[in-house]
This record gives sequence, structure tokens and C-alpha cells, in this order.
Amino acid sequence: MLIQDAIADLLEAADDKLGLIESLREYLHSLSPLQGQPVDRVRWVPIGDVTPNNYNPNSHASTELGLLYTSIDHDGFTQPIVTIRDDDANKWVIVDGFHRYFVCRNNPDILARNQGRVPIVVIDKPINDRMASTVRHNRARGKHSIDGMSSMVFKMLDNGWSEAEICKELGMEAEEVLRLKHITGFSKLFQDVQYRRAWETQQQIKARQDVKP
Repeated sequence: MLIQDAIADLLEAADDKLGLIESLREYLHSLSPLQGQPVDRVRWVPIGDVTPNNYNPNSHASTELGLLYTSIDHDGFTQPIVTIRDDDANKWVIVDGFHRYFVCRNNPDILARNQGRVPIVVIDKPINDRMASTVRHNRARGKHSIDGMSSMVFKMLDNGWSEAEICKELGMEAEEVLRLKHITGFSKLFQDVQYRRAWETQQQIKARQDVKP
């Protein structure tokens, strides 16, 4: 019997056809020489198992969201949502693709067509690398908000990344980082100090205070 026939017979007898297909995909991915490529394993997961992140600096106008709905309505999902796994929350956390998720969640026709699911791929990275990945996706499309970008840079610095690392990972110039540092919380930490390049993060301040005699 051909393998295609065997699979067809399995699917015909299966109560959970999507579950069986996902198992087959996972098995094939385990044999793939492209396991390092997230897109080699696209998963269709219940939309309730997916949640937004709390740092995305991207923004969409209502007109663009309407166009995105039309695109998904006419063409289907042509790109999966990029996620990381949060085992503590038992959720897939969005790194890139919030607006695709938003359109599916808020349009019953799209959600019904997908049987309540959205397509995701999974990356495995620590928080600063996830933020950097989100920014790279956004900047590659030419979309991000200044306030959101400033807040993200602040968090990355406070998490321990240097300006040089941020410039490298986010594709930014040093002066861009400097301006964003001034826009957000760094300037607020030093309201009575002249604006300068060497702002400190909260962690750096605490470390300095801890070592005082």
C-alpha cells in the first residue's frame, strides 16, 4: 500500500483529523534536515492558546487593519504568527503577527473558516532577543511607533544589553538609541541632572547602591 493511501485511511478513521495531521507534521519535522528553520514546522493551534506580548512597538491604523482583513479573507493566511512558548502561562506568546491574530480573533467568519485556530511558528529566545526579533520584523516592514520603540529600548538596557548590542541587533544607529533613551524613562531618572550620554539603568543604580560602604 502506498504511504499516501495509508495516511488517507488513517484520516478517514480519525475522530480528530486536525490532531492527526499535526502529529504527522511533527513527525516529519523531526526527520527534516531544516529543523533550525521555524517555518519548517507551522502549527495550527487554538486561538485561545495564543496571547500578545506586552512590548510590541508596532501600530496599525484602522484602514490598514481593514486591508489586512480583506487580505486574509481573500487569500487566507499566507504568513504564520511568530511565537515563543511560555510554559508557565501555558500560552504561545506573539513575537510578530499580532495584527493577524487580532483580525482572526475579532472576525467570526475568519475564525470559523480556520476552525478556531491560527497558524504559528515557534522560536526559542530569551526576552531581549525576542524584543529584537519583534523590532526587526516591524522595521523590515517600515512600521513602529516612537513611544513603543523608546519603551522597548529602555527595557533592553535595563535587562543588561549595551547600546552597541542594541544597535547591532535592531539595526539602529548610535544616535537613534541616544534619542530614544532621552525620550523615555532614562531622562526621568535624572530630572535634576544635565542630559548626557551615560544614563544608568535601574539595575545599575541598585548595584551601585548595594556596594556602598
